[in-house]
Amino acid sequence: MMSKQIPDIVVGRLPQYLRSLQRMAREGRTVTSSQELGERLGISAAQIRKDLSQFGEFGKQGTGYNISYLIEQLQKILHVDHEWDVAVIGAGDIGSAVARYKGFINRGFKVRMIFDNDPNKIGQTIGDFVVQDYAKLKEKISEAGIKIAMIAVPANLAQEVANQLVEAGVKAILNYAPISINVPAGVRVQYIDPSIHLQRMTYYLE
Repeated sequence: MMSKQIPDIVVGRLPQYLRSLQRMAREGRTVTSSQELGERLGISAAQIRKDLSQFGEFGKQGTGYNISYLIEQLQKILHVDHEWDVAVIGAGDIGSAVARYKGFINRGFKVRMIFDNDPNKIGQTIGDFVVQDYAKLKEKISEAGIKIAMIAVPANLAQEVANQLVEAGVKAILNYAPISINVPAGVRVQYIDPSIHLQRMTYYLE
C-alpha cells in the first residue's frame, strides 16, 4: 500500500481528517461523507476522495464512510495505531507546556523524558517528569529507543541539539526553535514557529 510515493502535502492533510473523524465518533456518529468532512475542514469533497484513494478504497458511493473503520485505517497509515515515546529538549516555557500538555493522549504519542542544561532546572519536577541532565541525552534516548523528539531551546542551540538527537537515533524532530536545522537524509523535521504563521496571515490584512 505504501510502495508508491505519496506527496507530503497529502500526508499533511491526513491528520486533519483523522482529528475530524475522531470528533464525529465522540459525537456518536457512525457514518460520514467526503462532502460533510470537507465542509468541516474547508477542503473540497473531491480533494478528500482523491487523497484517500491514494491509499485504497475506504467508502462506497451512496453510503459514505464508516467512521470507526476510516479512523482505524488512517491510524495505520500514519503509524499511530500504537503509542510513540517522545523526548522534549528544553524545560523553558514551551518545553514545560509541552510536557504538561494532555492533548497527546489517545493521539499516538506520550512524552517520556524532558532534558535541560540549566543546573537550576535539572532535577526539578514538571508535571509527571523530573528534568534530566542534557549531558546524558544521547545515552538516555538511545537506551530508551526513542525515535521522536521536540526541540524547545533557543535558536542558537537548536542545531547542536539536533546533532545530538540524530546521534542518539532519533528519526523525527518537531522544532519549536525559530531557526531551520540541518539533518541527514532519513530524518524528518517539522517546524512550529508562531511568528511565521502570523506573518503568513498578516499578508492578507490591510
